[in-house]
Amino acid sequence: MRLLVFATLLGVFLDAGDTLQIQCYQCEEMKHNDCSTPEYIVNCTVNVQDMCQKEVLVKSDGIHYRKSCASSGACLIASSGYQQFCTGRLNSVCISCCNTPLCNGPKRKRPTNSAATTTLQTNRPLLLFLLALLLLLLT
Repeated sequence: MRLLVFATLLGVFLDAGDTLQIQCYQCEEMKHNDCSTPEYIVNCTVNVQDMCQKEVLVKSDGIHYRKSCASSGACLIASSGYQQFCTGRLNSVCISCCNTPLCNGPKRKRPTNSAATTTLQTNRPLLLFLLALLLLLLT
């Protein structure tokens, strides 16, 4: 019976790492980077849209932004295809891709302990599994 519980727990924790969902800002043709506020945060499609995309368009009336979720293939193709048009001058179009939560928003200062936090978040399924195993062995 313990082996069955152990195998079930192992399957649950190993499968939990397979589904990846990222959050991005999403908006169309906004000026002044206004769509980097909580009401524009969306959950991207699990295991399909694995990147955030940001388009910066320089128009005669100012800089416009488009932000969205994207698949890595589509985003990387778009960003490389528009690279020649990313001049910063009038009618310029720059497309960038990133793969961390809300990375298509404003630039943020990195916290000094970011490596420790990332390691803890990455190892969360392993820590939960070890805790469950310990509880199983103690019963």
